[in-house]
Amino acid sequence: MRLVFAGTPETALPSLRTLIDSPRHEVVAVVTRPDAQSGRGRKVHPSPVAALAEEAGIEVLRPQKAGDPVFLDQLRALEPDCCPVVAYGALLPQSALDIPRHGWINLHFSILPAWRGAAPVQHAVLHGDEISGATTFQIVKELDAGPVYGVVTEEIHTADTSGTLLERLSISGAGLLAATLDGVEDGTLEARPQPADGITVAPKISVADAQIDWAKPAMHVDRLIRACTPGPGAWSEFRGQRVKLGPVRTAVSEKRLAPGEIAATKAEVLVGTATGAVALGEVQPQGKRLMEAVEWARGVRPESDEAFK
Repeated sequence: MRLVFAGTPETALPSLRTLIDSPRHEVVAVVTRPDAQSGRGRKVHPSPVAALAEEAGIEVLRPQKAGDPVFLDQLRALEPDCCPVVAYGALLPQSALDIPRHGWINLHFSILPAWRGAAPVQHAVLHGDEISGATTFQIVKELDAGPVYGVVTEEIHTADTSGTLLERLSISGAGLLAATLDGVEDGTLEARPQPADGITVAPKISVADAQIDWAKPAMHVDRLIRACTPGPGAWSEFRGQRVKLGPVRTAVSEKRLAPGEIAATKAEVLVGTATGAVALGEVQPQGKRLMEAVEWARGVRPESDEAFK
């Protein structure tokens, strides 16, 4: 089939590579978000999907909005049979959905109808799910509600961050997406409606949402930090400045620590929660590099009873 692939971040790269290498399909163009500023110098860079497509000699379309008339004309001229989508990051109007004869097929990183929305992997980790997965489905106007073609599952490990889980899902999901497109081309795969029960929503987790509440149980603190790693980054305040915190582990403290209270030794840095202490892993003070917690503590020398806010 003639494919126009839509995607933006690194998460989409395994799928794009798989489809470029497929002997059964031709990626004639990609659709991605416009180039954006990134890095310390805030220079403008192409999206990871755009960079890979340009390297492969594939046309790149960067519409500000997927409903722009110029973009729709470009898409019609490409005459795609299908538009596979992986983390494109923008809404698709009906005028765009109607163009390819097999529609737009999305790879979504949850087992639908669970965790419809922008941050399915983060919410799966945050809520302590034991199993996650990826789903291919036909895009319809309603958010992540279209009929399903196929599913793969993935166990969520106790040490998984949203980053490590998403990396595995992006690889297994690439195989699922390719198999789905093969089945659609052959006419051997039929999309089935999603169940009416079990719908949950996964809105984007904001920087404000990522602030740690040390008055919560240690299990909640652990899950929040892992869910927000690598982005947007879980954080707390120390002496009026934000400090980003990496994954923690449960710990035993001879002293009962109040929520947020810090106890630093040469070997570890403990912080109190509602149910016991956790040991910090990596720490990134505002405007500084990532470092081990004990290195951070040696520099700031937290006083007795000093706490994260």
